[in-house]
Amino acid sequence: MKEDFKSVEFAPGKTISVETGRLAKLADGAVMVRMGDTMVLCTVVSAKDAKPGQDFFPLVVDLRESFTAGGKFPGGFLKREGRPSDGETLASRLIDRSLRPLFPEGYYNDTQVICQVFSSDGQNEADVLGAIGASAAFHISDVPFDGPMAQVKVGRIDGEFVINPTIDELSKSDMDMIVAGTKSSVIMIEGEMSEISEAEMLDAIKTAHKSIAKLCEFQEELRNEYGAEKREFTAPEVNETLKQKVEEVAGNKVKEVVGIGLGKEDYNNKLRELKNEVIEEITSEEEYEDAAGEVAGFFEKIEKRELRNMILEKKRRIDGRSPEDIRDIWTQVGYLPRAHGSSIFSRGETQALCSVTLGTKKDAQSVDTLFHEDDKLFMLHYNFPPFSVGEAGFMRGPGRREIGHGHLAERAIKMVLPDFENFGYVIRVRSDILESNGSSSMASVCGGSMALMDAGVPLPKPVAGIAMGMIVGDNNTVVLSDIRGEEDFMGDMDFKTAGTADGITATQMDMKVQGISFEVIEEALAQAHTGRMHILEKMAETISTPRETLSEYAPQFVNMTIDGDSIGAVIGPGGKVIQTLQKETETEIWIEEDESGKGQITISADSLEKAENAKKRIQAIAGQLDEGATYKGTVKAIKEYGAFVEIVPGKEGLLHISELEHGHVKKVEDVLSVGDQVDVKLLKVEHGGKLRLSRKALLPEPEQGE
Repeated sequence: MKEDFKSVEFAPGKTISVETGRLAKLADGAVMVRMGDTMVLCTVVSAKDAKPGQDFFPLVVDLRESFTAGGKFPGGFLKREGRPSDGETLASRLIDRSLRPLFPEGYYNDTQVICQVFSSDGQNEADVLGAIGASAAFHISDVPFDGPMAQVKVGRIDGEFVINPTIDELSKSDMDMIVAGTKSSVIMIEGEMSEISEAEMLDAIKTAHKSIAKLCEFQEELRNEYGAEKREFTAPEVNETLKQKVEEVAGNKVKEVVGIGLGKEDYNNKLRELKNEVIEEITSEEEYEDAAGEVAGFFEKIEKRELRNMILEKKRRIDGRSPEDIRDIWTQVGYLPRAHGSSIFSRGETQALCSVTLGTKKDAQSVDTLFHEDDKLFMLHYNFPPFSVGEAGFMRGPGRREIGHGHLAERAIKMVLPDFENFGYVIRVRSDILESNGSSSMASVCGGSMALMDAGVPLPKPVAGIAMGMIVGDNNTVVLSDIRGEEDFMGDMDFKTAGTADGITATQMDMKVQGISFEVIEEALAQAHTGRMHILEKMAETISTPRETLSEYAPQFVNMTIDGDSIGAVIGPGGKVIQTLQKETETEIWIEEDESGKGQITISADSLEKAENAKKRIQAIAGQLDEGATYKGTVKAIKEYGAFVEIVPGKEGLLHISELEHGHVKKVEDVLSVGDQVDVKLLKVEHGGKLRLSRKALLPEPEQGE
C-alpha cells in the first residue's frame, strides 16, 4: 500500500484507502479509491453556471470497467471496450440515486461523475467503491454538496452479517444488499435476499449504517486535509409577486381537483385544463406575457403542496384511498396461446403482460465482464413503451430505467427458481408494460411469477411485490401503500419490497429527502408485508401452484452422463459423429466435461421420442448399449447369412437371416436392401463387443394356421 494513501478500517477486516492530488487534477474533484487490489478513479466536474431556462438537475453518472484492469482482453471480435454492460449501467444508477438527494435545491448546473475501474483483484467489486469515491470527490471539491455519503454492501454468511463481502464470500451468502446513507440516515437501498424477515432486513440496514457512518467521518477528514473552498451558490430568485398571483388564481381550484378522487386520466385532464386556463389568464396581462414557464412551475408546486397536505392532514389520497389501501387487482393466465407461459397482471392503472420462454443451454446469455464470467440461465427483460403512459415517442433499445427495473424484478423471482440441475431449462421472462401509473417493476414481479407457474416452472411459492411511499410533514410522517405516479413524483420515498409469504427476496429504496429514521423504515416494512400478503391472495385466486405439465410448444430434453474417455468418440473427428447424430435424430446435443471428468450431455428436441432416440445412440457409441433396447439402424452390408446394421455411428451388429422374420427367409435381399432404415432389438452384447440383433423380435407373431 502506498504511503500517500489515506486509509480507514470501516468494518472488521475491511479497509478502504483513498488518494487525491496526484491524478486528474483538472477535474473539480478526483480521488483514487482502493480496496485490496481493486482501484477505481472517481472524478467529478460541475459547470460553473446553469444553462438559461434549466429547471432540473442534469446529473450524469458513469461507472466503466476496463478489461485491462484484470489483465484480460475483451471477448468478441472487437478488442476494445464498447457500450456499457448491464452491470456497469446498474452500478451507475446506484451511485446516481445515492448522490442526487444531496445537492442544494435549485442547483441545476450540468454535473458529471465518471468512475473508472483501473485495477481489479477479482474479489473486491467496484460498485460501492465508485460510490464512496464519487462522494469523496464531491466533498473535497468546490462543488456545492450536502454530503458526504457512503455505500456498503451487506452479505450474511451462517447468520453473521459481512460488510463488503468478496465475490467468493457472496457465493455463500443468503443476502446481497447495497445500502447508502449519510452519517445520520439511510438514503438508498437495493438488493436481493433469500426470503428474510422484515426484522432481519432492518438489522442488516442498521449494521450497514454503522460502517457508512465511519466512511462519512473518514471523508470529513479528507475534506479537512485536502478540501477546496466551496463555490458560492445562491438558488435562483423567486418572483414572489408572480407566485402570489398564481396562488390567488389557482390555489383553491387546484385544491378542489386534488380532492375530488380521480383516476390518472381524469385527474391529469382536469389538471391540464386548469393549468392552461391559469396560464392563459395570467399571460394575457402585458407584464406576464412571457412568463408561461414560470406560471407552470408555480402551478405544479401548488399541486404538490395540496397533494401532500391532503395526505398529511386528512390521510386521504388523490383517488380517495387511505394510506394503507391497495388498488383493485385483476389477473389472468394462459392469455398467449403460443408462449410457454403467460399472464396479465393489472393493479389500478398499471398493467403488465408477461410471457415466458423455456430454452436449452444454447439459449443461455453469455456474460463476460471484468468481475464475472458465466452463463446467465434466467433473464427478465422489462419493456416500457411510450403508449403505456399515453405518450408518443421513439422505440429505441432499453435505457437505464428499463435495465434497472428489469434487474430488480429478476432478482425478486430468481431467489425462488429451481436449480438448473433440477429443472434444466434456460428461462426468459418478458414483461411488457401496457399501462403505467405506479410501480410497474413490482407488477412485473407479480405477473412474471404467475407466468412462470402457468409455464409449469416448479416455483415452490409465488412472489409478489409492492411499492411504498412516504410524505414527510413538519410534525408527522405518513407511509403509503401501493403508490401511484403522482405520489412517487411528489412524495419523499419510493420503497419497493418483493417476496413470498415467507420472506423478502428483493428490495429497492430511494429517498428524496435526508433524514429517514429506522422507526419509519420499520413501519414501512411492516405495512409492505401486509400489502404483499394481500396481493399474493389476489394472485392465488387465478393461479397458486405451477402447472403439472409444460406447454406442448416447449422444447423437450433429456440429460445423460458418459465416461470422459467416451467424449471424443461421441464428438468424432472434426465433430462428424455428433453432427450426424443431430441431423439424423433431429435434435440438438451439448457436451460439457464436469469437474470429475465425466461428460454431461443435454439433448433437446421438439419431442421426447426424438431426444430418447438420440440418447440411445449416444449410449451405444459410449459403450452403454442396453440389451433388450430397440434401435433404428441402417443396413450397411448384406451377406448370405444376414445383414450388418449400423445402430449408432461406428457401431454395427449382425442381423442374422433367421432373425429377419418369423417365417423362413430364403434370401436376405428379399427383405432388406443396403441403405434401408430398420428397427432392431439388441439381443446381446457378446464378448469382444459383437452385437446380436433381431428384427423378428419386434414383429407380431403370426396366428396359428398362417
